[in-house]
Order: sequence, then C-alpha cells, then structure tokens
Amino acid sequence: MNDTPAKLFDNPIELYRKLQAAWSAETASPPESWSADNPAKNHCSVTALIVQDHFGGDILTTKTVGGTHFYNLIDGTRWDLTVSQFAEPIPFDDNPSSRDAAMRDTTPEKYEAVTRRLQAQP
Repeated sequence: MNDTPAKLFDNPIELYRKLQAAWSAETASPPESWSADNPAKNHCSVTALIVQDHFGGDILTTKTVGGTHFYNLIDGTRWDLTVSQFAEPIPFDDNPSSRDAAMRDTTPEKYEAVTRRLQAQP
C-alpha cells in the first residue's frame, strides 16, 4: 500500500467525485480508448490501486467482455468506482487479486499522474 501522508478523502464516494476530474487519456490503459463522455473507461486498475491506498481492503477482479476488470472490497463492501464505464451490468466473480496484478495492467507513471492530480485538487 502507498504511504499516504494525510487522509484526503472521508469515503470512497468523495474519492470517486475527485477521480472524475483526475482521469484522462494520459491515465487510461490504453490511452486511445478514453473519452470525456466515459471518463472511467480503462481506469479500473489504477483506480483500484488508489482506492486501496486510501481505504485499505482487497483488490478483486472479474472477467468481462473487454478483459479483466479490477475493483475493491473494503470492510466487506464491494466498491467499483469505474463500473460506469460499462454499458450493461457486469458479473462480479470477486476473484482475489493483488497490487502487483493491478500495476501490471497500468503503469507507475499513470498511477503517479492520478495520485498527483488528486492531491492537487481543492
């Protein structure tokens, strides 16, 4: 888990609201898939890492038509801050995953970019 110097968010919903402004083509995997109309698209792995940084818990995965989807389990509650990227409901297999697996689906540069943008927001 990343050593966050101060608690920036009181709950995952507050974090989600800030993530919407932090996501961009630069931070999506792959970048060409991003659009302002669907800002969460292809941000699941980087978002799962950041959610875990701030709230702990576990990183989970499920298979979707587009591939592996990452999300979080915090205190027994499933939190998927990027579910809005899907046009239809997805299954939740709740397969245990890891930070390493999520980082392999993104890059350290994308992770750092989203983290910096969140810290810079009022």
